[in-house]
Amino acid sequence: MIKRQIPNIITLCNLLCGILAIIFLFDESSLTTSSYFILAGALFDFFDGMTARLLKVTSPMGKELDSLADVVTFGVAPALIALALMMDKTGCLEGVWTFLVLIPLSMALMSAYRLAKFNVDSRQTTSFLGVPTPLNALLWLSIPVIAHLSLYKIHLWGWYDETFYRFLACVLTNEWFIIIGSVIMSVMLVVEVPMMALKFKNMTWQDNKVKFIFIIMSFGLFFVMNFYAIPFIVILYIIISITSNFITK
Repeated sequence: MIKRQIPNIITLCNLLCGILAIIFLFDESSLTTSSYFILAGALFDFFDGMTARLLKVTSPMGKELDSLADVVTFGVAPALIALALMMDKTGCLEGVWTFLVLIPLSMALMSAYRLAKFNVDSRQTTSFLGVPTPLNALLWLSIPVIAHLSLYKIHLWGWYDETFYRFLACVLTNEWFIIIGSVIMSVMLVVEVPMMALKFKNMTWQDNKVKFIFIIMSFGLFFVMNFYAIPFIVILYIIISITSNFITK
């Protein structure tokens, strides 16, 4: 009995991280802390499924619980980070901003729709239809981190250009980038375009070359740019996924 609950406990840790991320959003100085909690939730999300398969205790309830946790951690929390960034730029909800500031919340709605659909869609066993919610969350959690690193001129390793990284932080926190990015990612969450799933049936190059290319390029970007590379990795994932679809067709 206890063995069957281990993956569910890990999933609940994911949910707890999402809740804590939302709680810390109430403090304007804690956006980066919220980002780190979402990142921790992603680690728990990775290990709950792996643990269930290793222990051979996969269950329909575990699948549903996982989606419920993901809605909070990878749907609501990232959308609220984007909303907080918008509020920081636009101040009080006045005039046209009343509507525009709320646009990032569409990502929470589309994340919930996507996760519900995923549970009943048999076509998503080897690939995804639309951008997976953790990847969307990764984009938005990276923005407060990049803004923080840029503000305090923190660079952990690799190539450093203060002007470029400050410009990147300005672009990512710009209200129009957040509005347009929210709309695009909301659509990408639910659009029926096949996206690469990093699942390996074997480790041969022929069967997994697209995945290997993405992983190698992502590690290369992260090695050179560290956390500043995350938005570029998300864009790279989308480009490679769409491009590989056209090539295979």
